Amino acid sequence: MNPLGFPLLSLLTWLPLVGCGIIMSVRGDEATVASNARWTALWTSLIVFALSLVLWVRFDQSDPGFQFVESAAWLPQWNIAYKMGVDGISVLFVLLSTVLTPICILASWESITVRVREYMLAFLVLETMMVGMFCALDFVVFYMFFEGVLLPMYLIIGIWGGPRRVYAAIKFFLFTLAGSVLMLLALLAMWYSAGTTDIPTLLHTVFPASMQTWLFLAFLASFAVKVPMWPVHTWLPDAHVEAPTAGSVILAGVLLKMGAYGFLRFSVPMLPAASASLAPLMFTLSVVAVIYTSYVALAQQDMKKLIAYSSIAHMGVVTIGIFTFNVQGISGALFQMLSHGVVSGALFLCVGVVYDRMHTREIARYGGLAERMPAYAFVFMLFTLASMGLPGTGGFVGEFLVLVGAFKVNFWLALLGSLGMILGTAYMLWLYRRVIFGALTRAELRDILDLSPREVAVFAPLVILTLWMGVYPSSFTGFWDASVGAMVEHHQAALATAVKLAGVLH
Repeated sequence: MNPLGFPLLSLLTWLPLVGCGIIMSVRGDEATVASNARWTALWTSLIVFALSLVLWVRFDQSDPGFQFVESAAWLPQWNIAYKMGVDGISVLFVLLSTVLTPICILASWESITVRVREYMLAFLVLETMMVGMFCALDFVVFYMFFEGVLLPMYLIIGIWGGPRRVYAAIKFFLFTLAGSVLMLLALLAMWYSAGTTDIPTLLHTVFPASMQTWLFLAFLASFAVKVPMWPVHTWLPDAHVEAPTAGSVILAGVLLKMGAYGFLRFSVPMLPAASASLAPLMFTLSVVAVIYTSYVALAQQDMKKLIAYSSIAHMGVVTIGIFTFNVQGISGALFQMLSHGVVSGALFLCVGVVYDRMHTREIARYGGLAERMPAYAFVFMLFTLASMGLPGTGGFVGEFLVLVGAFKVNFWLALLGSLGMILGTAYMLWLYRRVIFGALTRAELRDILDLSPREVAVFAPLVILTLWMGVYPSSFTGFWDASVGAMVEHHQAALATAVKLAGVLH
């Protein structure tokens, strides 16, 4: 048992399912069931968030190892256990998941009117899967949560999405599942080689160099789709466009981080030789994603599609940072993941606000909203500037650290990676100018209402987080400094050992 004396991580993981049980037990007419489902889901997610604050407060930032560890025998004959724990790399992503879930539920309060009970059930199950994935310390447990995320998100897109929702949901499911089958084979190979699926043990297991390459490619097949990296990114714009607003928020805010988290948890520390030898491939794919998808974003006429392509470009910066193998690059990648989760989620909420009023996401249908919606214009401006990487917002710190780390590796890598910031400024300012400024010429926009109290409550925590991350970044980087430092030292030591071994064999 962990020092708190009770299984905090298991409570965080499984408590949403208790909320599911309560929602399923409610009886009455449709309106009563819908109202009870909304309130139960909201209060359950808020209780989970309160518990995650305990995790945040009690976390020891100086300890690079796993904390709050819980373990129980599960399949002892195969050396597989139910094991949970967090370190500096995973703890803030647990908080990100628990922060965004109640925001998504509140954002869906009025826009979701059919099958409300099932919708709230899907979000609570999704929260269990997300939190469990970031807490899992056994590879089999991780894999079950990692794949479990697919089902509720598939239903959220396929049932409550737009006109092409079934196509988008099936495409999302097939892309993500296909790569994960190869990761399952890699898992089995590692279990066969090391005799265990315990992640802390695997982190210190030395796999043969030839085996590492194949394992890395198997992981790449799964994690690259989740990030998503070019050229396996095509499922994301469709999924974002068709998903309901809250589905897009959680997809961009948390689910895109699963692939990058997989690289940091498995590929880089467990397969150091393969990671180093294949880093040029990762840099190439990342730079292409940053530049290509930024140009594609410039050509979009749909607000959601533009932000979806911008997410691919921002995640390209994250993968550049991860494979620099230095403290600045990896720390910047983690900060970029965290800030992107907040900022991109907020941008999708901004789109949802006007979509709920006008029922269109076409940029050309808007213009001059600053006249009728000044509060909305301010909120949208803040998140637009954060997405561009303006100093003083959360978007700047991560990109700056990644570029510093990339510069230590190669000047041209840093230069090409920085093009994403320049192009990002172009497409985000173009979007903001077209939607917010100009003359209010369309008659249907003259009666549009500004943010409601519920929408202010949705945006307020995201505004605070965006500014907090920009003004006081060390309050976030302090969580992972020790873990990232230990990871870089371990990676360098493993590479030095491999070089010595290769010299002896030669």
